[in-house]
Amino acid sequence: MNTVILREFAALPVNRHEIVRYMGCREVSAEINALIDRSLLLCESKLSYRVCYAQYNLSIEDTICDLGFGKVQSKDLAKCLSGCSSIILFAATLGLELDRMILRYGKSEPSVSVCLQAVGAERIEALCDEFCREMKKKYANEGKSLRPRFSAGYGDLPLELQKNIFAALGCGKHIGLTLNDSLIMSPTKSVTAIIGIY
Repeated sequence: MNTVILREFAALPVNRHEIVRYMGCREVSAEINALIDRSLLLCESKLSYRVCYAQYNLSIEDTICDLGFGKVQSKDLAKCLSGCSSIILFAATLGLELDRMILRYGKSEPSVSVCLQAVGAERIEALCDEFCREMKKKYANEGKSLRPRFSAGYGDLPLELQKNIFAALGCGKHIGLTLNDSLIMSPTKSVTAIIGIY
C-alpha cells in the first residue's frame, strides 16, 4: 500500500492576465477589472487549496505503462514518462464552495458566474503549479528531476483511468473529491495528474 500524503496550501498569488484569458476577453475594460476584483473578493475566503498524492514505481513496455496502481496503454503517456522509474500521482481541488457560488450567480448575475469560472480555472492551475514546484524542489534534493504533469483525457490517455486514480488516492476520503459515472469530478475545479520522476 503506497502512502497517500495530504497537503494544504495557503492562498496563492493571483495571475489576472490568466483570469482575463479564461474569460475570453480581448480587451480589459474598467468594468472587466471591477468584475474580476469583485469575483476575487467573493471567493477569497471560500477556497481550499488541497492536494493528496502518492509515489508509485513505474515500468513501461512499448506503449503499456504499469503505473503501480494500474496498467494502461497510451503512446502519449509512454513518451512523456520515457526514462522515468517512478511517478507522483496527485489530485488537487479548490473545494465545493466555488461550484455553489458559480451556480448561484449563474441564476442572478451571469457575468459574475462567468468570471468566477475563470477565477476557478486560474486558481486550480496555480495550485497545481505550486505543488509541482514543491515536488521539483523536493526531488532535486535527491538528485532527481520531474517531467511535466500529464492527466487522463490528454492525448490518447483514456479518461477511464480516473477510476483507478480515485481508488488509489482515496480522493473522496482525503480531499472530498468525487467522480461520477460519467467520469466528471466534483468539485469541478479539480485536477488529477501523473508526474514522471527520472
